[in-house]
Amino acid sequence: MIHVRRDDRRGSTRLPWLDSRHTFSFGGFYDPDAMGFRSLRVINDDRIAPGGGFATHPHAEMEIVTIVLEGALEHRDSLGTGSIIRPGEVQRMSAGTGITHSEFNPDDGRETHLFQIWIEPAQPGLEPSYEQRAVAAPSAEKPLTVLASPDGRQGSVTVHQDALLYRARVEAGGNLELPLGSGRGAWIHVTAGSATVSGHDLEAGDAASIEDESSVVVDALGDAAEVLIFDLA
Repeated sequence: MIHVRRDDRRGSTRLPWLDSRHTFSFGGFYDPDAMGFRSLRVINDDRIAPGGGFATHPHAEMEIVTIVLEGALEHRDSLGTGSIIRPGEVQRMSAGTGITHSEFNPDDGRETHLFQIWIEPAQPGLEPSYEQRAVAAPSAEKPLTVLASPDGRQGSVTVHQDALLYRARVEAGGNLELPLGSGRGAWIHVTAGSATVSGHDLEAGDAASIEDESSVVVDALGDAAEVLIFDLA
């Protein structure tokens, strides 16, 4: 079973310093048909203007994964962490029993483009923690990269949930197939280019959920396509 969610169904937040698109209900955007998928609760596609950012604010009981595609993101939190996340790096913050943090674009002249993802943890009451790792971008030689996993496989960040997050690049004319275990579901989000996902044509910003299928199949349409794939219990 495949369900497509088009880019024009995403919500938005537009401020002088922020252009954000919300796949699922978030902030002032509410869609009763888009409350998440399995343990996946938020996919925000954020563009932050130079010097802009989110002032210190709290989180609890959520696994938060941040991927920077362009520019940089400066992070500070109540654990004492201070870091800058750049393309090729992945951040995981387990909010657990409670954490506060801030996020800013430290560059005076360049926009920051990032994806922030929220995944519900498998159990509540975790101790807050932080992790940041360099993860190679997918390439023609290695089209599928693990960004997050429950066991930190292949150098990915560790999330406290039976969830795998992949970043994939499918070259023009190529395809990729990812097997799905019994009872698992997948969410596929096209971040660049256009692709056919298990027989459905998707453009950048489009997404699809897949359940009761043995695999996810991604074919590039035209030029190379890039996608995020969530493999969820």
